[in-house]
Amino acid sequence: MSISDEHEKYMRRCLELAAKGLGSTAPNPMVGCVIVHKDRIIGEGFHRIYGGPHAEVIAINSVLDITLLTDSVLYVNLEPCSHFGKTPPCTGLICEKNIPAVISGTLDPNPIVSGKGIQFLKEKGMNVVTDILKAECINLNKRFFTFHMKKRPFIILKWAQTKDCFIDVDRQEHETKRIAWITDEASRRLVHKWRAEEQAILVGSRTVMMDNPRLTTRNWPGKNPLRLVIDREGSLYGNLKILDGSVETVIFTYKPKRNQTNLKYFLLDRNKDSISTVLEFLYTNNIQSLIVEGGKMLIDEFLRQEIWDEARVFTGNVTFGKGIKAPVLLSEPVEQFEFAESLLKIYKNSDSC
Repeated sequence: MSISDEHEKYMRRCLELAAKGLGSTAPNPMVGCVIVHKDRIIGEGFHRIYGGPHAEVIAINSVLDITLLTDSVLYVNLEPCSHFGKTPPCTGLICEKNIPAVISGTLDPNPIVSGKGIQFLKEKGMNVVTDILKAECINLNKRFFTFHMKKRPFIILKWAQTKDCFIDVDRQEHETKRIAWITDEASRRLVHKWRAEEQAILVGSRTVMMDNPRLTTRNWPGKNPLRLVIDREGSLYGNLKILDGSVETVIFTYKPKRNQTNLKYFLLDRNKDSISTVLEFLYTNNIQSLIVEGGKMLIDEFLRQEIWDEARVFTGNVTFGKGIKAPVLLSEPVEQFEFAESLLKIYKNSDSC
């Protein structure tokens, strides 16, 4: 096995470990670390939760015979941090343990770190190699990279459509809450899993009025995302689940009301695009990912402005014959497969990280 192949083998293990932190490390990145001595893994770990120990610390502490560290190689999918945050810098611990070589998947896009960790290690005389499986490392932390490089959250558009390409039946206000389900229960449970992996979820006021959704992860273990609603004219009232105060919620509106527990109103500017305001709010509040669940007008606006990174589209095994036409994507899906009774297609924006 060549040195390059060996580096890739252990970096894939780092990525495998790092992915276990999906949904619990944000706004920190997902990081996995492997320590290798003479082609044998002697320690490994991953960043489990925001504020907790970093992957490098966990991996180093898992090594049973610490005397081996001085003749080992540390692999990590993201450049080790070199600053004090919630925890001390990992570069300091690596140097303290006299680990002679560090193999990094990619540089950290956060300007607080970017390049500084690698530079610090090199200045201490360590053998440092970077850009091993770089594309895969960036893709794993696409939310983190998008946030720091584009100054906005990673945006996922999600909708379900019928076989004849309708997103909903035509419903009048007296027919609210009569949901015309398109997908099966297993697909809806998958959506709850997705919600648990993202930091925020966004819908428009019509979706709230017509469907009365909770927008929670009640059918999947995990943290509820921050609920966001664009309600320009202040139409939301009554016993709507989105207003129940059970989950942190922000309503973007021209007509704010009094804030309540877990329910905040954010004033929109009539001279400014609402989506831009929402994204600026999320960036300011260090929220790195957003899943947009509709309805059609809201999703179409993200598509029109080309402000999205990924789209996840279910096609259910039903037809409506008439109704509200589903959004249209002109590109081809990068992936598609049958899931339960639905067809799931995944699209990527060519401009995405």
